[in-house]
Amino acid sequence: MKITLKNGDALEVAEGAVCSDAAKAISEGLARAAVAARVNGELVDLSTPLKEGDALEIVTLKDADGLHVYRHTCAHVLAQAIKTIYPTSKLAIGPVIDNGFYYDIDFKTPITMEDFEKLEAEMKKIIKSNLPIERFTLPRDEAISFMSKYHENYKVELIQDLPEGEEISFYRQGAFVDLCKGPHLPSTGKIKAFKLVSIAGAYWRGDEKKKMLTRIYGTAFAKKEEMDEYFAMLEEAKKRDHIKIGKEMKLFALMNEGKGFPFFLPNGMIIKNTLVDYWRQLHTREGYVEIQTPIILNRSLWETSGHWDHYRDNMYTTKIDGEDCAIKPMNCPGSLLVYKLTPHSYKDFPIRMGELGIVHRHEKSGQLHGLFRVRCFTQDDAHIFMLPEQIRDEIKGVVRLIDEVYSLFGFKFHVELSTRPENSMGSDEDWQVATDSLRAALDEMGMPYTVNEGDGAFYGPKIDFHLEDSIKRTWQCGTIQLDFQLPQRFEIEYTGEDGQKHRPIMIHRVVFGSIERFIGILIEHYAGKFPVWLAPEQVKVLPVTDRAAEYAQQLVAEMKAMGIRASADLRKEKIGKKIFDAETEKVPYKLIVGDKEVEDGTVSVRRRGEGDIGSMKRAAFCAMVKEENDSKKTF
Repeated sequence: MKITLKNGDALEVAEGAVCSDAAKAISEGLARAAVAARVNGELVDLSTPLKEGDALEIVTLKDADGLHVYRHTCAHVLAQAIKTIYPTSKLAIGPVIDNGFYYDIDFKTPITMEDFEKLEAEMKKIIKSNLPIERFTLPRDEAISFMSKYHENYKVELIQDLPEGEEISFYRQGAFVDLCKGPHLPSTGKIKAFKLVSIAGAYWRGDEKKKMLTRIYGTAFAKKEEMDEYFAMLEEAKKRDHIKIGKEMKLFALMNEGKGFPFFLPNGMIIKNTLVDYWRQLHTREGYVEIQTPIILNRSLWETSGHWDHYRDNMYTTKIDGEDCAIKPMNCPGSLLVYKLTPHSYKDFPIRMGELGIVHRHEKSGQLHGLFRVRCFTQDDAHIFMLPEQIRDEIKGVVRLIDEVYSLFGFKFHVELSTRPENSMGSDEDWQVATDSLRAALDEMGMPYTVNEGDGAFYGPKIDFHLEDSIKRTWQCGTIQLDFQLPQRFEIEYTGEDGQKHRPIMIHRVVFGSIERFIGILIEHYAGKFPVWLAPEQVKVLPVTDRAAEYAQQLVAEMKAMGIRASADLRKEKIGKKIFDAETEKVPYKLIVGDKEVEDGTVSVRRRGEGDIGSMKRAAFCAMVKEENDSKKTF
């Protein structure tokens, strides 16, 4: 029989062949590297039978899907080790996460990280045994009976909650069996590098009313060298921790009086306002108008938008004059009300509205983390209203804007197209048109992207931008959401060229995402060593003598008049101490001035990260810093 390979070539294989047979037929090297396969787009085990006309793609550890399968299998090896050492424990779930996996376990006797050594030793035994991993299925009743026999009550609950008719699959490796959809590696011996990294508590199914389980986190990589690089990155990340640096540089504060509500300090406000000023400059250039909408709006608005039904658990609610109201978690409904204030013609489009709106979302206390996960933040929102024929150009315009911003900060990024989720509203036709429009815009720009099935917003598909920082971590920040639903729900209209009323299309988009979170990312990206244009203090003047102190103050006044953020260290301290303190504060430029500099009208310049770069005329130095600031030089 013939199957079709990824490159379009036909491959002839014997009747009854499985994916691994096809890999061998292509090449012995590919067969050794293979960990899974895609058959007609579905990720499957290498043992999956093939049939005439199937489209086949062999998956290796160079593929994201391959690493996913690899880490999922490592989670099963952990579960087998746990059941071997702690036979009375009960298994819950063990999914893959970024760079690793975890498994939730119900232990009779609590364990700690000190127990990891023996768990890892048992895992290594299982891997060395190179146990074949075999998939099998059972009817629903037999599956429940099978798991009940082993007293795996969490697995029984999972099976009972599966939809009627859904295939129930298990995976066996040696004497160990686990309920799992798969796919998995062909054998445990393919795992080369793993490590258990931490332990935490986790409620069963995330429900605070249910039992607290023990969650064991692990990581796994195709090669030990890659794992070593990962742990080196984690060590570097600790040094760059934005909470620690934010405290040292007096950027923001986290207080018990407002958990999840960060306090921005003067230095932090300089960074925040600088980003906002940059945002406004860009959006003015790109033809956006800026609006501001209320923070509290009544329940009927949120019912119209769909948030009351789809997002209420994340909203803060209150009553005003006996009327149910909510503090806005998003800015879009307000923009729609602004649109409705004025009659519109087809000639008005596109209409680009920007809003630096403060939004509030209820996050669980255990999920709060510095500026990365907060309950109140500033969203750099924009809503674009347009004609159907303008969709692609507007999407491409936003993509170019986001690319410009991320490039300025030195970020690389990759793109995901997220499609319709289960909990969504609107017709299949609208969703298809919206998704196809996003896909076509990316294709026309030659922008590489991956598809994230089912992760769109409840009102429309989206493009997400995942930026990569200086130590190769990724962060989801920018997003473009194409929305056919809210214009319908809010009944917004325009008069078309035919004189009839029509419905415009709407884009929701952010560039920074949350300005607070973006600042946290920047702190860690730069390790607090901000480029001149973002630095809270750009120049520190360090006088060596009393006579030079007056000169230092003159320099500071001159620079401030030019818009340069500068100060003088007039303490009665040795110059070495002053330099050390300015370095600790991560000030980009330090100016050493003594009697000679006073006489010559010069400054001795130290640049952060380079040290002494020589003497300059004061006017030349000020002009250099002014140019760096105005041009937003990053490197």
